[in-house]
Amino acid sequence: MGTDKEKVALFAFNGEPMCFVHALLNAFDLRDKGHDVKLIIEGSATKLIRDLSQKDAPFGPLYTRARDEGLIDCVCRACSTKMGTIGEAENQSLPLCDEMSGHPSMGRYMADGYTIIAL
Repeated sequence: MGTDKEKVALFAFNGEPMCFVHALLNAFDLRDKGHDVKLIIEGSATKLIRDLSQKDAPFGPLYTRARDEGLIDCVCRACSTKMGTIGEAENQSLPLCDEMSGHPSMGRYMADGYTIIAL
């Protein structure tokens, strides 16, 4: 990696906690290695913003750390509405993205120089 930070946008779609935790772990790993990392929560993963914010939730501390350290760039407005967690996203002050028919646009991240990784 040269002197410029590599930019990575991790799109987490899978709502299964054991899969989502890998998005969180990779976000921390890439950031700790000097990359500019943005985590975008999409699809069924949007249901986890409520589940993982509960006290004593498995992987909860990891999620809370990612949220509090600003790794979560946005949550899909359409999917969080469908999954019933848009209010939770708002309560947690998580940005909502909707520029592509209600969903975050991968094209926007690519235009900003981010490599897209979908998990």
